[in-house]
Amino acid sequence: MNRRNNDELRVIATEHAPDDANQVADFTPGLIDVGEHHLCPGCGEPIAIRAVMDAIALLGLADTCIAVFGIGCSTAFSNNLDVEVLQALHGRAPSVATGVARVHPGLAVFTIQGDGDMANEGLQEVLHAAARGENIVCIMLNNGVFGETGGHLTVTTTIGQRTKNTLDGRTAAEHGHPMRIAELLAQIDGVGYVARGAVNDAGNVARTKRMVVEAFTAQQAGLGLSFVEILTMCPTGWFVPTDEAPDYLASTLAGTHGVGVLRSALEPA
Repeated sequence: MNRRNNDELRVIATEHAPDDANQVADFTPGLIDVGEHHLCPGCGEPIAIRAVMDAIALLGLADTCIAVFGIGCSTAFSNNLDVEVLQALHGRAPSVATGVARVHPGLAVFTIQGDGDMANEGLQEVLHAAARGENIVCIMLNNGVFGETGGHLTVTTTIGQRTKNTLDGRTAAEHGHPMRIAELLAQIDGVGYVARGAVNDAGNVARTKRMVVEAFTAQQAGLGLSFVEILTMCPTGWFVPTDEAPDYLASTLAGTHGVGVLRSALEPA
């Protein structure tokens, strides 16, 4: 068997190497001005926000919607969106959205909050907005940690999940039981639509986008408050490698917070 030295092989490889890669298209969605962000590698929140923007574009609501952001990692992405955005205080996005929707009832008003912002800081806000049947869409990005402030547990953190202040895993005896926010809201009569999606694989992303479309469809029909919880990856806060985060979401977060539609006042298709 003939052997070639390294120099010969290097020359052959260079002669047959493809041209330098060139960008052939910009796949940034129309309602996202800048695709780049400063969130951690592997973060699921940009995927979730894209699903929301894609749903708004699909329904033709870009010029008649207002987003109200809470405080959290996702807040850094709000400047990237080509829609009107308001900034609320910690936990207060549903109250701000209520005011906007009552003054401008023809607009599609929606909130984007993390689980720490909505479920820890301001749970009463979304519960009372639901009880009043406010005609808004509330999106909760749930990764089970306070990502922006260091990665400590929230009320949605699952039993056994590691966070900055539950290094051995959350226990019910020491930290209490996790709260299932979607199930809680689904029991309230002022709610028109409740669903929980995830963004850990392509199938779940597609299903989540469909849920957001249905939520805005319910809002446009005046059916009351619509709520979509989206399970997102946070490998930094979970202490897992980036490539293992989607499977960790499926085995840990989704094991407690099951994916699916929990309530819908929409007519069957």
